[in-house]
Order: sequence, then C-alpha cells, then structure tokens
Amino acid sequence: MDSVTEEVEQPASDPTDTAVEVPAELATVLTGAVEMARAAIEEFSEDGVVGEYLGASFDDPTAATHRFLADVPGYQGWQWAVVVAAYPGSERATVSEVVLVPGPTALLAPAWVPWHERVQPGDLGPGDLLSPQADDPRLVPGFLGVGDPDLDEVANEVGFGRRQVLSQWGRMDAAQRWYDGDYGPGSAMARATRRLCRECGFYLPLAGSLGPSFGVCGNEMSADGHVVASEYGCGAHSDTPAPASIGSPMFDPFDDGVLDLADQ
Repeated sequence: MDSVTEEVEQPASDPTDTAVEVPAELATVLTGAVEMARAAIEEFSEDGVVGEYLGASFDDPTAATHRFLADVPGYQGWQWAVVVAAYPGSERATVSEVVLVPGPTALLAPAWVPWHERVQPGDLGPGDLLSPQADDPRLVPGFLGVGDPDLDEVANEVGFGRRQVLSQWGRMDAAQRWYDGDYGPGSAMARATRRLCRECGFYLPLAGSLGPSFGVCGNEMSADGHVVASEYGCGAHSDTPAPASIGSPMFDPFDDGVLDLADQ
C-alpha cells in the first residue's frame, strides 16, 4: 500500500513532530472527518459555537487532529482540537477526544511561580515576616566564620558569634549584585564622571573581606546610606570644584539705586 508523508505546521504550543508517515487510504479517511469533528464540538460544547476550520495534523499513523477557531467568550485565540482515529482498512474514523487548546495568539495566564520565587526585593513591609529558604546557600553556621581573619580569630577565642553568617558564596553573590546594580561602575551615573568613590571624603569603606571593593555613601545629596562600589562615582564627589562666579570680571557691579538723577 502506498504511503504519504504529511508535513503540517504545528502551533507554537504544540511540540508534536511535524512529519508522520501515514498510508494514503488511511490519510484520506482521517482528513475527511472534518464534519464529524465539527459535530463532535457542537455536541461537546454548551454554546455549540465553532469557528473557522484551521486544518489537520497527524499525531501518529492512525490518528489526526482537526483544529477549529473557538468562538467562545473569554477564550480569544483559542482553538478546538478534535482527535480522530482509524485503523488500516477502516472506511470511517471515530472521535477520540475533544479539547479546547490555546493557539499561537491565545492570551494565557503567567506560568506558575513558587511563592518563595515570587517575593522580590522591596516587597517586605513593616510587620512582614520572611524566613530564609531551607538550606539557604547564602548562610552557613556561625562557627565557620565570616571570612575576615581578624574578626574570626577574636570571635573563636572569646566564644561569641552569630548563629549564622554569610557563606563565601553568599558574599560573592551580594558583591556581584551590588557591582551590577545602580551603584556600580557600569551605571549611567558612574559613567558620566571620572571621579571614584574610593577617593571621596563621603565614602565609608565596609569592614571585612568586602571592604576593598565596597563602602557606604555618607553624602545626603547623593547615594546617602547606599552600598556603593569603590569604582562608582557621581557629580557630588567631595573634590568637585565650586562653580565659577557669575557676572563679568571686566566691570565692577553698580547699584542704580544710589545714582543721582539730574534734569537736563
């Protein structure tokens, strides 16, 4: 028996293979079941509204899917998909399934995101509680130290220390986030000046292992209270020169309020 290879473009939401070898006679039976598929939708749906026929695609050698536009309120861009099947030698197909599926232009709800991933920086408000994730890679037991040799030595000798501290990965993660953020050397503000924070009198270096690279800005007219990279800079640097005086240096100013007016 002759066979044909049907290549049908699938919607973006359907990962089914686009080329299936189907015997010619069986392909005719499957593709000819358009009206049967339409009748199945009308029987299945409450409104019985079926839109334009969009074509058929083969799922395997004995089944095909017929698609119709769905004229259903609230489902713009969706499609009716009717799966029909037949075995070799059959004179007619049977309906296997009727479903409503999203088309390429369908409006879909965003993908579900776990709660701990939905919380973003800035979401925490007064009175809110936010615990770290279990086995948070940013935290390690306090007895492992904070990475600063002087602090770790003193803490271990005295027996003091926090229950948990930032791990090396946590420190590097924070450093990369700060470096790439609004107060890093790549920001628009930093690129607009040649002056660096590490040379500024308002720059307060951090203690510990991040000290050489980061500090806190103490200038209320600039990035006051924010962690800034040592290579960040702004126009409010402590060495910014004062603007030139206004007026013309060639002439002395005068006050016309003290001039004497005389009649001609």
